[in-house]
Amino acid sequence: MRAMVQKRGFDSPVGPSPAADPVAVRIAYEYVASATVWLLVGTLAGLIDALKLNWPDVLAVPWLSFGRVRAIHTNVVFWGWSTIALSGLSLYVVSRTSRAPLWRPGLSRIALWLWNGVTLGAVVTLAAGITRGPQEYRELALPLAAGLAAGVILNGLVIYRTLATRRVREIYVSNWYILGAYCFVTVIVIVGYLGGRYAVGLPNVVIQGYYMHTAVGMWFTQIALGLSYYAIPRLLGRPVYSYALGVLAFWTNLLFYPLIGAHHFLYSPVPWWVQTVAILFSAGMMVPVFAGGGNLLLTFRGTRDLVGRSYALPFLLAGIVAYVLVSMQGTLEAFRTANVYWHFTHFTVAHSHLSMYGFIAFVIWGTAYGLLPRLTGAEPNVLVVGVHFWLALVGYGIYVVSITIAGVLQGFAWVAGKPFIDSVVAAEPFWLWRTVGGLLMVVSHVCFAWNVWLMRPGRAAARVDRANPSLAAA
Repeated sequence: MRAMVQKRGFDSPVGPSPAADPVAVRIAYEYVASATVWLLVGTLAGLIDALKLNWPDVLAVPWLSFGRVRAIHTNVVFWGWSTIALSGLSLYVVSRTSRAPLWRPGLSRIALWLWNGVTLGAVVTLAAGITRGPQEYRELALPLAAGLAAGVILNGLVIYRTLATRRVREIYVSNWYILGAYCFVTVIVIVGYLGGRYAVGLPNVVIQGYYMHTAVGMWFTQIALGLSYYAIPRLLGRPVYSYALGVLAFWTNLLFYPLIGAHHFLYSPVPWWVQTVAILFSAGMMVPVFAGGGNLLLTFRGTRDLVGRSYALPFLLAGIVAYVLVSMQGTLEAFRTANVYWHFTHFTVAHSHLSMYGFIAFVIWGTAYGLLPRLTGAEPNVLVVGVHFWLALVGYGIYVVSITIAGVLQGFAWVAGKPFIDSVVAAEPFWLWRTVGGLLMVVSHVCFAWNVWLMRPGRAAARVDRANPSLAAA
């Protein structure tokens, strides 16, 4: 298999792949383009909240208060950016690895419009203060949550039926992860929204821990790993290091991850045995992390030259490294001796950004940069890609390191029994660095948005027509 790598700025542009299903290509691009709009909206909201930590009177109007903007930031980044982008790219991967066209692609377009409508509705309702209460990532009003679920059902049906009509015997490991995510998210939504509706008090706390943690591990992580198992071998031009390790990681992730959410509520009234089970299974998570992350990293072995000449592989490599790091960090944080210092501090915020940004976002960008040019025939601006990568990497590095330090200082102040204001004073100097990192990240997203526009379908054909008017006339 020829490596899908271009030497930056020297090789001639490539044409669209003749093997790709044109409908799947168009839908994948529509999803990525829509998601990119929400990436800009969601991270702008995050930047506003970062500014408010330094200057609380900035934009001092009720609909831009810190609490409302924070909910807008998390929900837009979760459902508008990550969910739409991951789903769009996975639709193409499923079609390509099944050697079959998408089944009823119109359903996926309906799902896209549903998710765009839900995200817009989330911005409006959350800014107006309409929520389901202080339930992280479950703030959406029930009609919006129903729209989100309907989109999941439609795309899940398309993916299942496409796999059922595949023209190859095997189900490639990417599709294990992608289909598994769609199966498990049904359980997550039912437990989180319907179960949470009837649970009051402490049972709702248990459901909250289950929902917010499992949404990350069994939805976003599953699809991101599925994309990685396709994009990394495809771009490197070599098979994945071990198919068996990929399957082991899939099943052990399914075994351990659903029961670790309670480690968010250690030393709470949640039954002690529930907390202990969450700690044990958090330690068990090292099995799928080392099997899956190690498998993908070993696939990179001996490919330094290829990575250095690619504008997509550095994103994917950085994303998998972040996956291993954030998973090890999560396991360490689950132990009671560490949890008492780190949890409910800025450390947890840094941890979540290392996950959803360092891992999920970088995998999305790497997959988009690696596949879209091969599907549409339109290349991004390689200089802008480089600016995007370094601004995003340095930006989130500054962000994560600064508020990790702030969280450690907070935790030490709390454990020492100092007045709460002392922990605020200790963390305050690092908020400015958090804002600086966030600003670099937002600028990098503008770079990505420009490149998504450059990679649009039809641009390559238009360039050929302009360069060869005689061919266009013929």
